[in-house]
Amino acid sequence: MRVRTDARRNAILDVATEVFRETGYANASMAMISARIGGSKGTLYGYFKSKEELFATVMMATMEEQAEKTIALLDVSEPDVGLALRTFGNALLAMLTAPDTISMLRAAIAEGGNSRLGAILYQLGAEGGWDAMSQYIARLQETGVLRPADPRVAAAHLKGLLETGFIEPLLYGAQPWFVAEEAVAAAVEAFLRAYRCAGGEQ
Repeated sequence: MRVRTDARRNAILDVATEVFRETGYANASMAMISARIGGSKGTLYGYFKSKEELFATVMMATMEEQAEKTIALLDVSEPDVGLALRTFGNALLAMLTAPDTISMLRAAIAEGGNSRLGAILYQLGAEGGWDAMSQYIARLQETGVLRPADPRVAAAHLKGLLETGFIEPLLYGAQPWFVAEEAVAAAVEAFLRAYRCAGGEQ
């Protein structure tokens, strides 16, 4: 039964992806999606409580595998913290600046004031990723590599350093300010200068 349930859910996601790409988020409806699937709206709502939740799930599905691989790069067993953060930062920027990601961010911003879509996308994506970043920083603090500080504040600082000059221009349809690899290296250097303990590992 679980296999059939999962297969049905995946079929819904496939059809919803087609509809959202064809019509855009604002013009798509649950009725339109259920009609194409060949079932009732009741069945569709049994899997997804709202169009916002369905769209968020569709968008996150395109990023989920890459997001998991990116977070996995935060490896506390890597003795070279600078290397670990640069590897993570490069992978993060590659994911965040991908066309599908920018489209998702634009949709979240456009709908954020009118629906729960923005909040749902944030909870499914960025929030979990930066929780993982906070936990990584906390581990480095426990081992004496980074100085004591609120891990979430430190994670927010790293986030800002990595994203500056990339996300905002792309959201507006402009080009990034910097070359990604060079900007990541500078961001990690600045972060470690601010947070590394005296005598801490690189």
